[in-house]
Amino acid sequence: MTTRDSYYGHPIIKPPVWKNEIGWYLFTGGLAGASASLAFAAEVSGNRRLARTSGLIAAAAVNVSPALLIKDLGRPERFLNMLRVFKPTSPMSVGSWILAASGSAQSVAAACEILGVLPKVRVTSQLAAGLLGPALSTYTAALIADTAVPVWHDAHRELPAVFAASSCASAGAAAVLLGHEGSTGPARRLAVLGGAAGLGLSQLMERRLGMVGEPYRRGRPGMYMRASKASTALGLVATVAGKGLVRRAGGGLLLAGAALERFAVFNAGF
Repeated sequence: MTTRDSYYGHPIIKPPVWKNEIGWYLFTGGLAGASASLAFAAEVSGNRRLARTSGLIAAAAVNVSPALLIKDLGRPERFLNMLRVFKPTSPMSVGSWILAASGSAQSVAAACEILGVLPKVRVTSQLAAGLLGPALSTYTAALIADTAVPVWHDAHRELPAVFAASSCASAGAAAVLLGHEGSTGPARRLAVLGGAAGLGLSQLMERRLGMVGEPYRRGRPGMYMRASKASTALGLVATVAGKGLVRRAGGGLLLAGAALERFAVFNAGF
């Protein structure tokens, strides 16, 4: 909605009160969830190197997420208060429990991995985190779509798929960037699939939003979205066609593209 179409040139609703930490929170949650699922899939398939790499990435990201949320909330007890009840109709309540459960499971798995102890506990914890991964990757889409902000609310059908695709791209790209090259074949395929799907889905979302999607073509969110698409496209080429350092650079570009996409969506709401 442009200002010329609003009431006396004023915005129809107040802007969100979230700070930039929430933009990073949208990214780290997606990275953590998809990395946890990738780690468990690698564990099941016998790819221990990839399972270790993705599991540690997931643990790092999922522990950064609550810190970012608490920073935005202002006080730690505000996050803890959200865990006092479980309200299925509230995306914030459900998401808080998903984050807490996934973070606990992934932290236990990472601790066992680093210390080299309790392999059965590690696999069980990785299973729990892996099963929660898809929900952790996409619940933030439901969270922002459940607001009155038109560019978020009207995209409620596409946003979960867009977030799922960018989460897969970021998880695969992070493993390609940081992992042992001989073990990252599945991660590379996941990154390419997620990156390509993300480009198509974000374009579909913008087209269906029509006039409401104007923020994606102007100002800061437009800049972020254009940079995201360019970084993702270059990353896809480097990841598919390159080897060695070029392939790792492609992973870095895909990771940056996923982060920029989340910031494009976040800033579009303002």
